[in-house]
Amino acid sequence: MTGIDIKDGNFLGINENLISAVKTNENLISAVEVNENLIPRIEANEKICPNAKVYEDIELAEPIFVSSEVPDKIYEKMLGNSIMLKDKAEINIKDYSYLQVSYYGFDNETHIGEMIVNRKVANDVLSIFKELYDIRYPIEKIKLIDEYGGNDELSMEDNNTSCFCYRKVQGTKSLSNHAKGMAIDINPLYNPYIEGENISPASAVAYADRSLKQKYQISKNDDIYKIFAKYGWSWGGDWKSKKDYQHFEKR
Repeated sequence: MTGIDIKDGNFLGINENLISAVKTNENLISAVEVNENLIPRIEANEKICPNAKVYEDIELAEPIFVSSEVPDKIYEKMLGNSIMLKDKAEINIKDYSYLQVSYYGFDNETHIGEMIVNRKVANDVLSIFKELYDIRYPIEKIKLIDEYGGNDELSMEDNNTSCFCYRKVQGTKSLSNHAKGMAIDINPLYNPYIEGENISPASAVAYADRSLKQKYQISKNDDIYKIFAKYGWSWGGDWKSKKDYQHFEKR
């Protein structure tokens, strides 16, 4: 406190009653600050967030798993990135939900991630990520692909877990399940897409040999596989002609 010398728990030149009063007021201030911090935590615990509050990546007392309509400011960020302007008319943004989920990063700390998913699977995805959080499953980051200009390769190279991007299936003219908000790529750098000699992202060559059982590798019947399967999602690592080890989808 400015202007008061404090030493060994005593205020020099101040009587004991005043000391008690000052300490009481300090405790009151602290209590008010705690209660103010508690307000967004209470809101965050609601499964549905009608006001679409965007929570920052800060430490909260409780994990959050919330769903809302896509906020205007998020939709504006998507345009020109995960949604090319030429494709805008093909998409009804009301068919999608904006999710915020808590997760454990590679640093073993909790973080808040953002994701756009199809509204039909929003509750599924919240439940899946709640279960992943409960077992402290490590996910390096969960950002909207718009942070990478809608560039899937850049997102994968940065090991970013994501869902929505309005794009075609690689090498075809068909819409990807990511365009429908029905597919999620988990830790993609460590779990690449492999078709013949093609490895994506290109920087994931060291993780293409699945016999090595490397850290962060997704394998059949491991924890994350079982959690997604529980909600009816299939894994790209089970495909025959190609392998997409990062990929889970709901059809």
